[in-house]
Amino acid sequence: MIKKIIVATSGASGVNLGIKTLELLPKNIERHLIMSENSKIVLKKEMDDVIIHNNKDISATIASGSFGVDAMIIVPCSMNTVAKIACGIADNLITRSASVMIKEQKKLILAPREMPFSAIALENMQKLASLGIVIAPPVMAYYSKQQTLEEMENFIIGKWFDILGIENNLYQRWE
Repeated sequence: MIKKIIVATSGASGVNLGIKTLELLPKNIERHLIMSENSKIVLKKEMDDVIIHNNKDISATIASGSFGVDAMIIVPCSMNTVAKIACGIADNLITRSASVMIKEQKKLILAPREMPFSAIALENMQKLASLGIVIAPPVMAYYSKQQTLEEMENFIIGKWFDILGIENNLYQRWE
């Protein structure tokens, strides 16, 4: 059961999906947020019930395995962040927290946002997947018959919640 989770956003495109993921998390889960500098300003004006961490502060509580975070999802996850995590580079709080998730064998989901994927990006994602990291780009399915952007986003977030073991009814299940 997830009690503490980190939601991180790296890169600018798709930050709204990361924010919506954070908003839809059940309120009984302690939510920590790390954002790139470009998107942090907007969030501070929109949300006040989330613990926001400075991406430069690699000594933050969530950068320690003993703090006890249960899972982390990076939405969107830039190819730069994927590459750093794959190479063990922990030069900011996002990559440091991801490295803690790996060493503690906790659930880590990366939602890469760029396409098409280069051979280098695919190699990095394959390396991470072989370590148990879930690579789950925001890909919609058609069986749930989404009609709006909100329904498409809910489907994607619902699938991420399924991976995390968080009960939800954000999308129509296969029948």
